[in-house]
Formats: sequence, C-alpha cells, structure tokens
Amino acid sequence: MEFASYLAGEPWSDAPQCTDPMLAHLARSVNDQLSDARRGELAPDIPRVVGLRGDHRVLAPVVALRAAATALPVVAAGRQQALAVALLSLPRLVPDDVAPGLRVDIDAALASAPHATAWAEKHVRTQPIRERDLRRGASAVAVQLATSGILEACVDDPESLLVGLLREAISDVEDILSTPDADAVPVIPRREAVPA
Repeated sequence: MEFASYLAGEPWSDAPQCTDPMLAHLARSVNDQLSDARRGELAPDIPRVVGLRGDHRVLAPVVALRAAATALPVVAAGRQQALAVALLSLPRLVPDDVAPGLRVDIDAALASAPHATAWAEKHVRTQPIRERDLRRGASAVAVQLATSGILEACVDDPESLLVGLLREAISDVEDILSTPDADAVPVIPRREAVPA
C-alpha cells in the first residue's frame, strides 16, 4: 500500500486515499501474512488498487465477503463459525444487483461447511446483529479472521490462496466501480498514477 500511495502521488502511507480503506486493509493483511519470499508476487497488482475508491458502505462488505468466502472452506472450525456468521449477515449491506458472482461464491462456501453454517444460522436467528454494528467493524474483523485463518489452514499452499484472495477482491471492486449503473455505487474519480 505504501507503493500504491507513491504511484498515486500521495504522501507515503500504508492507508492511501487512492484505495478503498477495506481493500487496503485486506492488502496489508495479506502482505503481513506472506513470507518475504512470496511478497513480490503482489507487485503486479499494486497499480490495480490505485484509484479504487467508491462508496465504502458497499465496498467494505464486498471485500469482507470475498475474504470470508475464500477462507470458510479451509479454516479451523472456530473460525468457520465466525466467518459463516459474516457470510450470512454482511450481504444485507450490499444491494442485490451488486456482485452477483460473489453471491454464488458465498453460497458455495456456506455449503462447504454445513456444521458451521447451521451453527451460524441459529446464532443469527437467536441473536440478530444490528446493521449499525455490522457497519462499525464486522468487515474488518472478517478480513482479519480470514487472512490469519488461511495462513494457519491445513492446505498445501496457503500463501497462494492469500494472493488469489487479494486478486479476486481487487477484481470484485474493479467490477463494481466499472458497472454501467454508476448511480448504484458512487465512484470517487480515479487518480492518474505518477510515472515511476
């Protein structure tokens, strides 16, 4: 994110104004989980995040949902329950016509962890989460649980899963911001990158 701030001509920062705050949070989380040997794989994606800003009320839950949907099938059971709650609760913050492909991935993730999903459905039914509370911090918590859970997961190559997660989240945001129905998601104009 520091290099993204440089490309955007902003002061050096790991939270540049040129990138949606939740996408930046995911990028930092993925970067922090990767080994030094694998961090270079993120370099080609740095220019992609420059200018990706829009309505944070929509983009934040989309990024968090992508992270949770990617992580749910592979993380430990305790994290699965929390991520399943996020996958059941956060979609109500996203307009129905936004990110339809992500909704398919959410359904597939929930189906991959039936015990966690059943637990989460009961939890959400008996202890509903208010929209205000979801907006306050649920997305950031879901991103953090997802990225740390993926790194600790018993899968062959968790770092590749993390890199893929970040790339998919960037694509989700790019797709939303390039939608022909720009009225649905207000867009902050993309800044031109400063030549290196």
